[in-house]
Amino acid sequence: MDDNEIIDISQDESENADPESPQAKRQFLEPIVQRVVGALGGHSENGYRMGDQVNGCLKDLKKLWRQDETDDDRTVARMFWKTRVLLNDLVPLLLVTAGQGFVEDKRAIACADLMTAMTWPIDMSEELKELDDQLDSKADYTELLQSHLHYKAAILKPGVLEALFGIALLPLTKKPNERTERDGQIVNVVLHLVRNLAFIKDLPANMFLSADHAQFSAMQSKFIRMLSDSHMLQLVLTIAANSDNDPLFDGWNTIVLEIIYLLSRGVQPSSLALDQSNRPAADLQRLLAQEERSKRQTLRQAPTRHSRFGTTISVKLNPNKKQAQVTDTNAADAAGPSEHSKQSQMFVIHRQEGITGETGALWDKSKRQKAWKGHRVDELASHETLSVEAMRVLREFASEFLEECFNSFLSTLLKDIRSERAKITEKDNLRLLYVTKWFLDFFLSRRSLATKSKSQAVNNTDEGLDSQRYGFKLVAEVLERPWIIWVLKRMREAADVKPKAWTELQAGIECLTELLLLIDSMFSVDISDSTLSEAAEILQQQLIYSGEVLDVTLESLRSYKEGTQSLAYLNSSVHMAYALLRMLEKWAKGKGQGEVYVRKKKAAKGRKKRAGRDDEVPDEEEPQQQEDDDIVHETMFTFEAFEMKFAQADITHTLLVYLSRYNDFTNSEQMRRVVSLLHRQAVRAKAEGLFFKVSTLNLFKTILADKVSFPSDQPYKDLVNLINYILRQFFKALEQEPFLAVEAFFPKNRGNWKQYSSWEPPSKGENNITVKDNRLPQEVQVKKGYSWSDQVGIAIAALVEAGQTELVLWTQEVLQTAKAARDRIIEEVDKKDDVDSDEDINNPNTRSKLLGPSVDAQAKLTDYLIPYLSDEHADAATKNPNLKLLFRLCKCYILDEDAEELEWYVPAAILPTELHSMITVITQFLETPFDLEGKKAAQLMSKKSRRRRRVKAPESDADEDEDEQEPRKRKRKEKQTKEEVQYKSAQFIEDSDVEYGDINSFLELEKKRREKAEDLAAALGEGKSGTMKSTGTKKRRRNTGDKGKSGTGKKKRKGEKDALEVEVDLADSSQSLSLSSEDEPETRSATNGDRERLAEDGSEVPTERSRPRPKPKPKVNANPPLRTDSLVSQSSSPSPSRGVVEDQTEDDDGSTKSVSRRTKGRLILSDEDE
Repeated sequence: MDDNEIIDISQDESENADPESPQAKRQFLEPIVQRVVGALGGHSENGYRMGDQVNGCLKDLKKLWRQDETDDDRTVARMFWKTRVLLNDLVPLLLVTAGQGFVEDKRAIACADLMTAMTWPIDMSEELKELDDQLDSKADYTELLQSHLHYKAAILKPGVLEALFGIALLPLTKKPNERTERDGQIVNVVLHLVRNLAFIKDLPANMFLSADHAQFSAMQSKFIRMLSDSHMLQLVLTIAANSDNDPLFDGWNTIVLEIIYLLSRGVQPSSLALDQSNRPAADLQRLLAQEERSKRQTLRQAPTRHSRFGTTISVKLNPNKKQAQVTDTNAADAAGPSEHSKQSQMFVIHRQEGITGETGALWDKSKRQKAWKGHRVDELASHETLSVEAMRVLREFASEFLEECFNSFLSTLLKDIRSERAKITEKDNLRLLYVTKWFLDFFLSRRSLATKSKSQAVNNTDEGLDSQRYGFKLVAEVLERPWIIWVLKRMREAADVKPKAWTELQAGIECLTELLLLIDSMFSVDISDSTLSEAAEILQQQLIYSGEVLDVTLESLRSYKEGTQSLAYLNSSVHMAYALLRMLEKWAKGKGQGEVYVRKKKAAKGRKKRAGRDDEVPDEEEPQQQEDDDIVHETMFTFEAFEMKFAQADITHTLLVYLSRYNDFTNSEQMRRVVSLLHRQAVRAKAEGLFFKVSTLNLFKTILADKVSFPSDQPYKDLVNLINYILRQFFKALEQEPFLAVEAFFPKNRGNWKQYSSWEPPSKGENNITVKDNRLPQEVQVKKGYSWSDQVGIAIAALVEAGQTELVLWTQEVLQTAKAARDRIIEEVDKKDDVDSDEDINNPNTRSKLLGPSVDAQAKLTDYLIPYLSDEHADAATKNPNLKLLFRLCKCYILDEDAEELEWYVPAAILPTELHSMITVITQFLETPFDLEGKKAAQLMSKKSRRRRRVKAPESDADEDEDEQEPRKRKRKEKQTKEEVQYKSAQFIEDSDVEYGDINSFLELEKKRREKAEDLAAALGEGKSGTMKSTGTKKRRRNTGDKGKSGTGKKKRKGEKDALEVEVDLADSSQSLSLSSEDEPETRSATNGDRERLAEDGSEVPTERSRPRPKPKPKVNANPPLRTDSLVSQSSSPSPSRGVVEDQTEDDDGSTKSVSRRTKGRLILSDEDE
């Protein structure tokens, strides 16, 4: 075939192989884009000149941009960047139109729309997830990210942001009823453009690179300044405040939230609250201190001037062994490491540190170090370095937002989130948590600085602070219950998702930490508004009662793993644990110890059983049961028990990981937090055994070696003292248990640390603990040396000084009422009138009046419960120490010391004469006050020590976790059922085969028994049975006239016969009752007559006490074989002891089971209490 006739198919296919490829698409669209961009206009001597078809060109560019919606390679965006359309055309077009005041020009709005689209943020994490491994293997986003930096620099030119503000301002000036949908879209476009510019991050600063790089590393500061100059920040504040409740503004709250989040990202609120004029000097001082510290660290290991001639040190291993003599190099290489270890070796070190330092550490420096992977850094841990001017602008913006917009903005956003609006995305939850945490931190930092600056003038009270700028009402929204519930809900959802959303969980932890610090700040100052402090106390108790904050704190530290969570997450977890424990410790020392419960939620048992049947189709629909709801249990909360929960190996590991980064700590507060938590574990919880590990001891050794370079702050000194304490405890335990040297190489989880620590387990049966009763004010007492009447006078004087004379009169009235009631009872019982003055003293009635009421009258007297006629009286009787002292001096007592409202009563033993004397004393001191000798009544009194009350000890986690106990309970029940079945089967087999043996011998034995019974019946006479007793065994009820058991009035002695007992010849009875030795075990348990046999001479034979037998198990055989011991009377069995009740139940097979239960003891409410 001729070569010209050959058809090359591959060439034709290659030309039209893939028209949708990025290269083909680029070749097709590139000339179109260039022609449209060229038709927009150009620069001339008089500035930028627009083309004739500029409107159409802008529309064409918008259509071309939409081509990238289905293009992962973003071909059009790359061509727009190559043509520099935004830098050379769009920005000049905006300045020519809107910059000249033509803000309604469609060309300006079209330019703003295109600029917003071209600067839309590129989320690299999401983009990389969507890429295909084969098709998008050559995808490169570096060019696109670089283009965004140039776009931001072009828009930050003078006049551009002002033009954009003018475009957005015109629709806002219209009335709400005059606005169109397009007006809202224009403002939305401008706000998104501001969001896009804030999203673009600066390049890291580097003084050794080009000037363009330096410009791109400082654009964020310039952007913040220009936002303030163009009044864009004021527009953001207006939309966030929405004082007119404009529904159009509520639609933009999410974009405003994102703008605020991006502006505050990487800025420390504590540094922003400082005076920015002193910031350069503070930064310079910090850098100089850091440089000095690193220089000292270098000089500690640097050679001295005496080593200018060098140092050579020879180190010899195994000096007592013979040195290897190897001349052949190959033979030396062939020798294994085991051969080298058996011989002496010599090494040479050319470092002066070898003289005093450790040889092993010097060898480690010469080894090749493994590449460190590095820790994860999330988006919440970024750090921005802004200029002083930008920090000042941002500080003013944050202050205005906090004072004017914070509460309303958070409430509208939370309402939209709970309503599940379509505009709310998952990242909005994260941004809201971060923004809330950021402004709470800024508020606390600003308030702390203001308090310090005015501490000398106002004595550290809230009165000197401006409530409009520093009052707690500025952040009142975060103290509301719906907000806290939402935060905890988001944290639960972040923890339940797979994989866990660690970034959102970290934001929630930081938000809760700031909330705890806010509550602690509310308690740490004297606040004139009592409702505010009361609300803080209620909020604190609710946080403790919910128990979720306590669990989150423990779980955040316990679940940390290096490489999974970021360092910022670790720092947040440690900070939250430190803040929570410090707040709880203050609360426990103040009030609330032992009176707060913690709610524990446990899933119902039915839910767990149905979990394994989710995939099966039920035969019929099961009704919804009430057990599907969560069961709520309450446990007494004590700070000591909660602090003990921190003694866990996982938490210790997390704290040690955080401590190992002590060289990276930026301030001493970080060291204070971790040292405080470690101290609670090692000293407070007595769990020093958690630190008895080789890795931990090696870390302590490194820290002690570097303690010379530590700052002189107190937390570093506390760290050294704590390490020394742990090391002393370790060597002390090593002396007692040498095997600890081996155990140090193994983890100390699952309670293995307890045997090496000073921790002592609680004694068994100790269900209650005693705590100080801090609920009420501390009671007072009169100092020693005063009589009873003087003490009453001092108590009355204290009440009068406090302006509480009405309480003294109320006490006098109570005593008079009690006296009148008792006088009336005595008169009714004794039936006598008042004694006249002229009655004879010898008269019996007069003598009885003088001697007092009769015994019958005193028996009729009852305790007089003091009634509370008003809430003021009830509150004073419960909380007023002076009134309580007066009550006690008047011999009044409290019904229940642990009650919320104390109830007082006058005992029945107090007679009217004594009450009359008390009333007289009170009346005298009211008329003539007690002489205090120029002192105050409080100076003559002292405070009593608080009483300790017994509360139920909190249950441990093992007892509380029903889910963990459920498998063990089920196994134990199955084991008991199995043992019971085996026992019953074995019992039946023993009764049927083993015990009876051969059937012939059994029948012969039964024949002998029948013959002996017949002989005994013949000896007794006609109508008598040899197998029946002469008297019944059931006790009969004696009549009132019966005396003793025999009715003779005398107690029956041993050996005496009853009058109704049939006399039987002793010889015959002994002969007939004598059994063979083989029958002796069956007749060993005879009746009372058999036990009290008489000797032939009539003397009493002592009976041998039967040996105690174990409690028999219930038998299931309904028809047991006839046994001789069934004839034995059971009347001699001991009666049930006091407090034991016997219940008899009949089984299905007819057998009777006797179950004894003790009635005395605590009341068991549920299985968990048991």
